[in-house]
Amino acid sequence: MPEVQIEVGGRVFEVACQDGEQHFLQSAAKMLDAEARVLVSQAGRIPEGRMLLMSGLMLADKTAGLEDRLREMEAKLAEVEGALEEAKSVEPSRVEVPVVPTEITDTLSELTARAEAVADLVEEKVS
Repeated sequence: MPEVQIEVGGRVFEVACQDGEQHFLQSAAKMLDAEARVLVSQAGRIPEGRMLLMSGLMLADKTAGLEDRLREMEAKLAEVEGALEEAKSVEPSRVEVPVVPTEITDTLSELTARAEAVADLVEEKVS
């Protein structure tokens, strides 16, 4: 079982861990050290046990806050996923586009041609 040397609040500790978990232990020790340094900077030298207890409680408080936030986000996610599933289950409405019969378009084209011819005649007489 490997021994890892960690520093918390300016004090060095030897801690044993499972093989391959050294990185996780170092990471956790850095978080604990950050909290301990805040305590030491505010209160000066405090007993080791109290420093570790208070640092652990500060981390636990942060963790509890994050867990609450995670539960809120999971509830929101479940709500959004439910709305998405509901939206997926709704059958899309059918859209009908009216088609103009060819007889009408032909008639309109003929009327347009006649109107343009009349406009040309009017232009000639005005000029």
